Amino acid sequence: MLNFAVFDPDGTPTQAFPLRHAHLFGVDDLAFQATIAVEPGRISCQKNSSETAGLNIQLDVPAQPGVAGGTSLGLLTLQTCLLPERDEPYLLSLELARHRIMLFLNKLEEWGMTDLPGDDPIMVQFEQARLVFTQALVADRPDTGPAAAAMRSKADAQAWRALALGIDASEKLAARHAERQVPRRLAGDLYRDAVYHYTKLTGDPPPQGASISIPGTGTTVVPVQPTVGVAINPNVFNEATQRVVGQCADFITMPMRWADMEPAEGKYHFAPTDRWIEWAVRSARVPVVAGPILDLRPSAVPEFLYIWENDYETFREMVAEHVQQIVTRYRRTILRWTVASGLQVNSNFKFSFDQIIDLTKVCVMLVRKLHPTAKIQLEIDQPWGEYYSRQRRSMPPLFYTETVLQAGLPIDVIGLRVQMGMPEQGRSTRDLMAFSALLDRYAAFEKPTAITAIGAPSLPLSPEAEDVIAEERGELHHAGRWRSEWSETSQAEWAARAFAIAASKPSVISVCWQELMDVPPDAKPEMPGGGLLTTAGVPRAVASRLAGIRQALREGRPIV
Repeated sequence: MLNFAVFDPDGTPTQAFPLRHAHLFGVDDLAFQATIAVEPGRISCQKNSSETAGLNIQLDVPAQPGVAGGTSLGLLTLQTCLLPERDEPYLLSLELARHRIMLFLNKLEEWGMTDLPGDDPIMVQFEQARLVFTQALVADRPDTGPAAAAMRSKADAQAWRALALGIDASEKLAARHAERQVPRRLAGDLYRDAVYHYTKLTGDPPPQGASISIPGTGTTVVPVQPTVGVAINPNVFNEATQRVVGQCADFITMPMRWADMEPAEGKYHFAPTDRWIEWAVRSARVPVVAGPILDLRPSAVPEFLYIWENDYETFREMVAEHVQQIVTRYRRTILRWTVASGLQVNSNFKFSFDQIIDLTKVCVMLVRKLHPTAKIQLEIDQPWGEYYSRQRRSMPPLFYTETVLQAGLPIDVIGLRVQMGMPEQGRSTRDLMAFSALLDRYAAFEKPTAITAIGAPSLPLSPEAEDVIAEERGELHHAGRWRSEWSETSQAEWAARAFAIAASKPSVISVCWQELMDVPPDAKPEMPGGGLLTTAGVPRAVASRLAGIRQALREGRPIV
């Protein structure tokens, strides 16, 4: 049993606490099943083993004195450290603050930023967070009695302040690290350093222009500068969209959803995709990234495919035939294929572990055979992996990635789909330090990384239906928010900071915005309000920011 004490803002034990995106996790942040419920003054977590565990939960983090901004740092998905079982409940706010302080210290060392002077504003704020956390730790009294309850309530208030200070300081640290790394990366310093260390370690220089993975460093350094792209809905093609692509994108991504390409069995509909690819190759002269070819989300699969969901052999044959149709048609124009996306989530079709890996192998090997010179990337959807706490036939994203790579499949790039601010599983809002740490974790596979879809909405998105029972179980998916309610302004600011962080990572080869233009719901948008253009073709503020980012990267300037 793992329990957490929770208090209302007035210091009384809470009677109604919203469980949003709540789940337990273990070593390597591996989510697992547990029964989580709210009782008077506490969150009760019943698990099936005595192993240490942590709690992942979405909370509104109030702004505190010393933290610039509005009234809240956002409705953010946060986590505690791993905690052993004990009879007394842990103080939730204190454990969230403890994890944030630990994360700051780990990244300070990992990023080689221990040289920051003590009077640097970031370190001043962090030390304030650590001091307040220590005060909360001393004040916390888990035993019973009126005096202990009053002290625990005081500790809760101090812990919330420590948490807010820690989140703000950690986001500033992630931004400062990006500011340091982007100029060095664009100048080629990071790659030259990697060549030097690789040669010193192995005795031989790396192949000319090759990505470099130095054993023990936990990352890959690519020789190219990061590029900026945008995903296209093939049914939207006009001068406004073409103009924005020319301003904002070094490449375009054609999703090639199966439902769009083959709406009826055996009847392919290539015209919209052909039109965009012809324009990109002949007129705009921008590279095209295609796929995912196999995306089994409900919005991406044709209805006829469900007929075969219980006949794996036939399903497999249909996948192979579809992949062959798409790759054969477009292999003369595509430089990089996203062969599959989110197979490990396994939420729409119920495959076994072996079948998930087999489908991945079919897609990778067939594309390699049909288009030997193309780059192949595998897209990881919901990369934080919270889905695994409820979908036991799924595979944790890190485990899936490791399994595929250990199988020796010829994958050139690991793709990550990182979309926030949607009321869906795996799309909740996280802070920028969590985003930066996520990229570091996937870089440890020592493969180049592509952010295949990144985005946030330009307006608040609410759950389609309020379900009290689902909320009590932590199963109601709230979008969350970053700093303030989502708007065109906050969307553009978030995008600028997220792109800067991604571009600073030496393993990231490209960053692609999720959608060029908003489309009606029946056209299956990636995210309502998530396009660079409105449905009327009017550019949003984020389009201007992306154009500026692209220009800064081309000129070797810092991203602002």
